[in-house]
Amino acid sequence: MKKELIIFGSNGALGKGVTKSLKTKDYDKIYLFDFHPKEENPGPSSVHIEIDDLSIGENAEKAFANIESAKDTAFFLFTTVGGFAGGKKVWDTDLAEWNKMIEMNLTTSFLISKHFALLVKDSHSGSICFTSAAAALSPEIGKSAYGASKSALIYLVKTLSEEGKDINLSVNAIAPYIIDTPANREWMKDADFNSWMQPAEIGELIHSLFNNYNFVTGNIITLRYRFSII
Repeated sequence: MKKELIIFGSNGALGKGVTKSLKTKDYDKIYLFDFHPKEENPGPSSVHIEIDDLSIGENAEKAFANIESAKDTAFFLFTTVGGFAGGKKVWDTDLAEWNKMIEMNLTTSFLISKHFALLVKDSHSGSICFTSAAAALSPEIGKSAYGASKSALIYLVKTLSEEGKDINLSVNAIAPYIIDTPANREWMKDADFNSWMQPAEIGELIHSLFNNYNFVTGNIITLRYRFSII
């Protein structure tokens, strides 16, 4: 059976680390989707595809038109697509910011899951892993729109996990607290960076989910902190 991997947001800080890790695994073909796709060391099995706003249905449909279903192929998808807005209490949050978070974090995930499920339905099987957030499980002041959109994503994950039984589709999500990226280091200069999740390590975790996709589903994996074992 063939194994094909799809990554949305492959050029972001998290996406780059996950892509680097997953490219060392046994996938026959890898589709790398991003708004500005770019990679320093492209491999022969990698396909780079530019995407537009995925909260628009026709853009999501156009993206998946690049992938053909096949009864001898299992498809695996990881997505980092989303956004963040915060710093305002509920009464100071305007409707535009609320709607933006819903579109970026929930509507895009719905459209990705819809078209991926249709792909898997006509193929052998598949698995998808979304990126939620720890704030979706433990509410934080100033993150109402962001947290609500990521919490709704968790409901989508669990619902699709139940429905996916009919088409051999498993669905999970990671819920990181903070990831070690250049932007986060600049934002929190005095933090203990060693306790932050590493993108490449997250890639290894996602691969383990995909390796056991036939029975690991409906899980929200909280990534709160790490410690060194070296």
